[in-house]
Amino acid sequence: MQQYDNTNTGVLFINDKGDNPKRPDRKGSLNVDGKDYWISGWVREKDGKPYMSLKVERKEQQTTKPAPPQAAPLDDDDGDAIPF
Repeated sequence: MQQYDNTNTGVLFINDKGDNPKRPDRKGSLNVDGKDYWISGWVREKDGKPYMSLKVERKEQQTTKPAPPQAAPLDDDDGDAIPF
């Protein structure tokens, strides 16, 4: 059985905004050259004409957050000695 090729395709669904008006009106996924992205859309209006504003984020980048920087260990010859 031949598998469907999703390369260079995408889909948008109506998004449940709940009580947050800043949430996108549409959410979905997109594949470009074999790389997966999330896509969000907001219905806007300019000069009385509707249009959709879009935001695209790599799926890998959205879920990965950098770890906070770690403090360098102190070089202490006395071990447990308190310096005061």
